[in-house]
Amino acid sequence: MQIQIFTDGSCHTQQRIGGWAAIIFLEDEKIELKGVEHDTTHNAMEILAVLKALDFLERKQGYTFTKIEVISDSQYVVRIIDRKEKLKANDFSTKKGNPIRNVGLVKSLINRIETLPLIFTKIKAHQKATEKINYNRVVDKLARDQVRKNCF
Repeated sequence: MQIQIFTDGSCHTQQRIGGWAAIIFLEDEKIELKGVEHDTTHNAMEILAVLKALDFLERKQGYTFTKIEVISDSQYVVRIIDRKEKLKANDFSTKKGNPIRNVGLVKSLINRIETLPLIFTKIKAHQKATEKINYNRVVDKLARDQVRKNCF
């Protein structure tokens, strides 16, 4: 079975409150997931959106996934698959020997890359509205709404 997942994350940088959202297309079903985190960053929310969607899929019983396409406007997320060998070789550390940012989330995503049939598709962010539903815009709005509801 082939699955499509649209993901996005957002963060209020001063208050460090973040929101994440994912829309999963599973057979005839459209599943919306969303949440909020405190003391976080934008990139952490981008990765968390993917991980939460994959957690949801892994809990589904009776499905065998042949391809899971993650569609994101986050270069950070989409390029982790290309950087995974270098990250592992450097023990997830910077040149100065410090752990990379979001090390736990990055490790978790790489683990999923190595165990699930994942492909990543980069989509342009902040596209203009058209007559056709753009699910990247939908997850962007869901993630931003989570931030707004929890900041003010």
